[in-house]
Amino acid sequence: MDLLTPQKRSRVFDLVGGLPAFERLVGAFYDRVKRDEALSAMFPEDMTGPKERLALFLAQFFGGPPEYSLRRGHPRLRSRHLPFAIGQAQRDAWLAHMLAALEEVGIGEPALAEMRAYFDDASTFMINQ
Repeated sequence: MDLLTPQKRSRVFDLVGGLPAFERLVGAFYDRVKRDEALSAMFPEDMTGPKERLALFLAQFFGGPPEYSLRRGHPRLRSRHLPFAIGQAQRDAWLAHMLAALEEVGIGEPALAEMRAYFDDASTFMINQ
């Protein structure tokens, strides 16, 4: 069963509380990334841009307004991440931080299961090493 049909994605956006919830999630995630030596090296010191882009992307992906695409075009996730060496260790660290951030900000079921499934799949898709 596909957990991420367009109808379910839209429901996730509404269930979590819209863009403010994604901004909180991304803030908690990047706070963890900053403390991770292996991952923090892939990001600029000022994470304002990455935070904004990730929050807008996630909000759009999970059924919110298409603000990310209006600003940046098609997400092209894999090609945008090709400049970074992403192996299994980086994928696992990224996923662990994102899953911890989901818990920290209090994303509940059923949105939690759908978001976990997406992050697991997406993080694996980004492996390029």
